[in-house]
Amino acid sequence: MHKTHAPDEIAGPVAPSYSHAVEVAAGARWLVISGQVGIAPGGTIATDVGAQAEQAWENIVALLKSAGMGLDDVVKVTTFVTSSEHIAAVREVRARYQAEGYRPASTFIVVAALVAPEYLVEIEAVAARA
Repeated sequence: MHKTHAPDEIAGPVAPSYSHAVEVAAGARWLVISGQVGIAPGGTIATDVGAQAEQAWENIVALLKSAGMGLDDVVKVTTFVTSSEHIAAVREVRARYQAEGYRPASTFIVVAALVAPEYLVEIEAVAARA
């Protein structure tokens, strides 16, 4: 398992779903996952942000699996949403995909738009396995 850092010299994370920093052991194998949107394998995309977030996480899980990794190997997550109104729903979905007791480093950003107007959320991840 990777080592998280939470020094007393800085305020703690503002949400319980992440760590300020994650240290990866030397010699680890890395997987950098491009931003995933809620496109299902058949090419469809839901209109609901929660369903899009769910599919984005399913895509991430499939990519991790193809590399012989799992959610507990994720060391960094970056989430983009097109409205601050989507934050709670996307966080709720993420909580279901969070490895038990493990909190990767994280950035959550509200943007004006993603590459296509139907995309409401995009999630990218970095994983490492020693």
